[in-house]
Amino acid sequence: MPQPRIPGRIPGDQLFFGRRKGRPLRAGMQALLDTRLPALAVPADVAGDPRGWFGRQMRAAWLEIGFGGGEHLAWQAAANPDVGIVGCEPFMNGVASLLRHLENDRLDNVRILADDARPLAAALPAGSLERIFVLHPDPWPKRRHHFRRLIQHASIARFHELLAPGGELRIATDDPGYLTWILARVTAHPGLRWTGARLADWHARPDDWPETRYEAKARSEGRDPVYMRFQKV
Repeated sequence: MPQPRIPGRIPGDQLFFGRRKGRPLRAGMQALLDTRLPALAVPADVAGDPRGWFGRQMRAAWLEIGFGGGEHLAWQAAANPDVGIVGCEPFMNGVASLLRHLENDRLDNVRILADDARPLAAALPAGSLERIFVLHPDPWPKRRHHFRRLIQHASIARFHELLAPGGELRIATDDPGYLTWILARVTAHPGLRWTGARLADWHARPDDWPETRYEAKARSEGRDPVYMRFQKV
């Protein structure tokens, strides 16, 4: 018997290695998953222009991969009501947290994929995204786990394909080893240009880049986040 489709998931091979659930959700948060996620899930057919997924036509579409607790995504959605933002997060506690933000702020320009982002990234049309966010991906610090890292030469090439001309890829990390890994892969792609002017710019968080709870925790533990912006040339 075929498996039923879970709202906000795309069938197919998944490469996700992390947790899908944490501590049990409170009743109200579980209710958000049960009642709101089906209405806000990405459509079953994701091969079309994502600007048409939102009930009203959007000026542009953005993608956030691994939105954590959803603070950054919700802030961007509120600040950019004419942009449709697609968020991918397989950790269901994080999905419930984002749904709470959307309910509280009455935001209607967000769609959610409660799963690994890679099948979605493979299916979206080239040039369909104005901006892609990859904020604090899991560094998988052990060498034998480096193949699990989201940032690879192939993923950077796909991000470049998905971005419209002049589009922007934003990446953040607080792990020095992963920073070196990221820079080696992004700078190897000739179609992406760093937007900064000096190395100090890495540590300057732009005004339209709100701090998340993860960044605050990293700072409290003595780790300085790095903020990187790359433009499709």
